[in-house]
Amino acid sequence: MESQQPAPTLEISASRQLTAWMAETGISFAFTTYQIGKLFFVGLKPDGGLSLFERSFNRSMGLCAQGDSLYLGSLYQIWRFENLLEPGQTQDGYDRLYLPQVGYTTGDVDAHDLGVDRDGRLIFVNTLFSCLATLSESHSFVPVWKPPFISKLAAEDRCHLNGLAMRDGLPAFVTAISRSDAADGWRDRRRDGGVVVEVGSGETVLSGLSMPHSPRWHDGRLWLLNSGTGEFGYVDAAAGRFEPVCFCPGYLRGLSFHGAYALVGLSKPRHNKTFAGLALDGRLQGRDVEPRCGVQVIDLRSGDLVHWLRLDGLVEELYDVVALPGARRPMALGFKTDEIRRVLNVGPFSG
Repeated sequence: MESQQPAPTLEISASRQLTAWMAETGISFAFTTYQIGKLFFVGLKPDGGLSLFERSFNRSMGLCAQGDSLYLGSLYQIWRFENLLEPGQTQDGYDRLYLPQVGYTTGDVDAHDLGVDRDGRLIFVNTLFSCLATLSESHSFVPVWKPPFISKLAAEDRCHLNGLAMRDGLPAFVTAISRSDAADGWRDRRRDGGVVVEVGSGETVLSGLSMPHSPRWHDGRLWLLNSGTGEFGYVDAAAGRFEPVCFCPGYLRGLSFHGAYALVGLSKPRHNKTFAGLALDGRLQGRDVEPRCGVQVIDLRSGDLVHWLRLDGLVEELYDVVALPGARRPMALGFKTDEIRRVLNVGPFSG
């Protein structure tokens, strides 16, 4: 008889000074993995040890934090969570308690990055329809913008639009794997077809990238992940090129900032055609390193990797990561347990 293989478990390790850095900077962070449908919160226990809290949401993808609100994209819904705790309040040792307050059913549009505009309207990357969209009370979504090279809205994932950078409360830049205008055509240009497009003008401001993800505007620069090469860097607008800051040993997805630090999500490349033939393979071999899954903290002033959280076993792919300034130990409610039935958040009397 064949011996039964043990079920994979989730193994988590961290750099020695990660918890000290989180305490000093006053942040925690969250990340998603669509691979097993989880939203994770990383914070600090009362004794200073690492706290890891997770909830299940099918195909967890894009994350966005705005004040006391946290937005999460999932398989066919987008959720808005609200923090129920006032400053100084705690619940079972947690100082943020996110309740899934409102859920919008979008259908399976493969929603990727999320952002909130100056009017409080959620903007999300509708990858299936190759457009930016917003939520609706009566429709699956309302399209608000599409790249000029996309000739029509169609459920064909033509260019694999994936990333969104907000600037001054408006959608400013997007990333796409290619400029393809044919169904699933982006797969033909994974190695060097990636582009950055300015939303306002519709102009392609950078091309020749390899599966770019997670554009973010921070400190006067447009940063992004050139995932197919394993490089984190920024767009040099004057020179019209991508300027790498550092190499990270993995397929990069998910980017957030806190002051002079970047939090970057890493995944292990899948062994299929989507990830085959990328420059990342050669770079990993050249540095004699295996791909990793986790979150890395990079000092923008030096480009050095200063702290890391690593996941092994059950989780091999992440999608997004978001910093949560001011939160020491966050948690959220989900729908798998009975807790949500007993949590009531009563607003002020308005009679």
